[in-house]
Amino acid sequence: MKITVSKILIFCTSFLMMTLSYAGDPNLETARKNITKHFNGLDPKNIVASPIPGLYQVMMPPRLYYASLDGRYVVDGDLIDMKTRTNLSQAHRNQSISAAINEMGEDSMIIFGDKSLKHTVTVFTDIDCGYCRKLHHEVNKYNELGIRIRYMAYPRAGLGSESFKKAEAVWCSKDKAKAMTQAKNDVSVKSDKCANPVAQQYALGNKIGIRGTPAVVLEDGTIVPGYIPAKSLSDALEKMSEK
Repeated sequence: MKITVSKILIFCTSFLMMTLSYAGDPNLETARKNITKHFNGLDPKNIVASPIPGLYQVMMPPRLYYASLDGRYVVDGDLIDMKTRTNLSQAHRNQSISAAINEMGEDSMIIFGDKSLKHTVTVFTDIDCGYCRKLHHEVNKYNELGIRIRYMAYPRAGLGSESFKKAEAVWCSKDKAKAMTQAKNDVSVKSDKCANPVAQQYALGNKIGIRGTPAVVLEDGTIVPGYIPAKSLSDALEKMSEK
């Protein structure tokens, strides 16, 4: 699927929203104490007040929930301000997605372009996906336009599929970038078995809502599904930076 600049900017409206804070809630510490009992490993600081009295935002990267003061009831969904027609959850959810991806670490990714480039995007890719291959054939164009590409694996056919095995072979290669390019050109990649992040990255993709490839995740955590031409992505990122 191909994405235009206007569609990218629509997907990125959350980037333009101010993050709301609801300080001064006298019950916040009580809520944190109650809610953390129901979420293993949850940092209490990831619980904050929401615009609705008695309802608290719970961020567990890459997921976002809302919980009652006593922690008994949890809502998994979006909070919409009908007066402004604004999705109050999306910006926070994007932050959670970005945090979960970065927590995986760049050592687990296959990266094209160095850190001096102005922008970094993360691409969930499938070795056999036609538009994924088209995107990769333009990887030098992305780099030339100041966009660093970080690949994560998302074999759409699932665990144990041929695409999954191809991804494992790429991630287990000594020269992963070279192996990625070979695989995207339909050249068979041979490598030894190794401990690799393919299954973990696939699971993360499912958690954050990836359903097809390529899926481009911007720096703020916004997910833009589909192939985006290098110039279109560059234009969209520059407009976002200006705003």
